[in-house]
Amino acid sequence: MTRAEVKRRLALAWWQYLAVGLVPLPVMAWAFGGGDALVPVLAMPLFIAGAATMFLSLPRFAAYKRALIATSQVLGTGDEPAAWIELARVRRLAMLYACFPAWVAALSVLVGLEAVPQILLALSTVVVLYLYRIPRQLG
Repeated sequence: MTRAEVKRRLALAWWQYLAVGLVPLPVMAWAFGGGDALVPVLAMPLFIAGAATMFLSLPRFAAYKRALIATSQVLGTGDEPAAWIELARVRRLAMLYACFPAWVAALSVLVGLEAVPQILLALSTVVVLYLYRIPRQLG
């Protein structure tokens, strides 16, 4: 597989994780948004927990940066395919953690969290996921 094909697949995976992260929120809002909140007192603690989940991705981002640097150092050598595989593995786990705030926002529909905090949590997922795009300088 060529370097361009690998980068294309990694770009496609980024879009897939963006969808996996954001689609549950409108689905939950459509399915359960019109009903009464189950436990409205949990709305603010759930928002705070959702915002705190952004910090779970910090160690994952450090690992992603190290894998990115390691990949850039072995470009053109025999170790390049293994480096791309390791980068994809580390990035996959990091993007999973980056989706947590939007998933908490989707769950917060059940407790009656307002739309603005839900949108803020979803935007935080988009911003954190944006950090995991493959830079143009790589290859």
